[in-house]
Amino acid sequence: METLLEYISNTPVSVQLLIAFGFALLIVTVIVMIVYPILRTSARKTQSFTLETFAKRTRAPVFWLLVMLLTYWFWLVITGNIDPGELPFYLPEALHLPQTFMYFFGGLFLVRVVQVAGDTIRYRYNMDDVNDLRERKILTQVQYIQRIASIVIFVVVISFILLQFDGMRNLGAGILSTAGVGGIIIGLAAQKSIANLLAGFQIAFTQPIRLDDVLIVQGEYGTVEEITLTYVTLKIWDQRRLIVPLNHFIDNTFQNWTRFDAELIGSVFLHLDYTFPVDKLRAEVERYLPTQELWDKRVGTVAVTDTTDRVIVVRTLVSSNNAGNIFTLRCNTREYLLQWVRENYPDKLPTTRSESGQPLMPGVMEEQDSE
Repeated sequence: METLLEYISNTPVSVQLLIAFGFALLIVTVIVMIVYPILRTSARKTQSFTLETFAKRTRAPVFWLLVMLLTYWFWLVITGNIDPGELPFYLPEALHLPQTFMYFFGGLFLVRVVQVAGDTIRYRYNMDDVNDLRERKILTQVQYIQRIASIVIFVVVISFILLQFDGMRNLGAGILSTAGVGGIIIGLAAQKSIANLLAGFQIAFTQPIRLDDVLIVQGEYGTVEEITLTYVTLKIWDQRRLIVPLNHFIDNTFQNWTRFDAELIGSVFLHLDYTFPVDKLRAEVERYLPTQELWDKRVGTVAVTDTTDRVIVVRTLVSSNNAGNIFTLRCNTREYLLQWVRENYPDKLPTTRSESGQPLMPGVMEEQDSE
């Protein structure tokens, strides 16, 4: 051992530092191979989702962070026993290299910890229930806070890296200072991206929209699939995606069908002849709706809501527990009632009448006598 240490001490400083890096790599590999299997085993025994996610997400950044920390310490030990005048000119500056990686992997570790916290909250507040208003509210805030925290960590890491260099020290200190951050925000406030970022803060905490909300935006029906720092992704019913800037939800009106709860009421309109017996239709709806699993038993009514010169407009109201179910229930009810009218009252469908009062075939206009 003494011979090995003596041999290493007689090698060039740059070689010593490479050997130090190799020792750090070996030591940290052993540590990680011991600690992380223990963490995973403990997670399985305690059924801890947080511990399992921590072990999965942080292994790589912890490994490299410890390697850089040990390398940096070995570097200081080796160069500390040498006269600064004897050091190669590039070594003092090269000391910034392990520091830079140390800051980088330290920031990456913090970002992964934030992700672990976000994953844990998502695991505990899932959106499997039909009325998941509370869950969607929390998850919307978590998603936005997680992204903002990642940006803050990134800015701080960049600042610490810049502080290492004399020429960049003032810039790094300025970014960290309150005045510097305030100046950056004020200087960029007019930019659309920052305006969307500020709109995102307002949306995250006032919550006019949330994840999985059902919206009507620019005439499109869709659900909120993703809320980023600058835009919202709507999943349209036909699997298209509508990308909407966050500012749109602050500056424009839109429909939110699940603002307070997921329950909705839908309308089914039928255009029928004036002589149609509405009471018979009402009785049929009262018989039909209880047979439908999608009906939540809140609303089921029939009423004549309008008349034209040819027909009456009969509206049937039905209710269900969410937007998808109410759409399906409306379609099923409309199809069933049309079939019921055709089978039981085919002569009560809309007709065009002649001057003599005799109805023509439905949809066929009376031909004018050319003579």
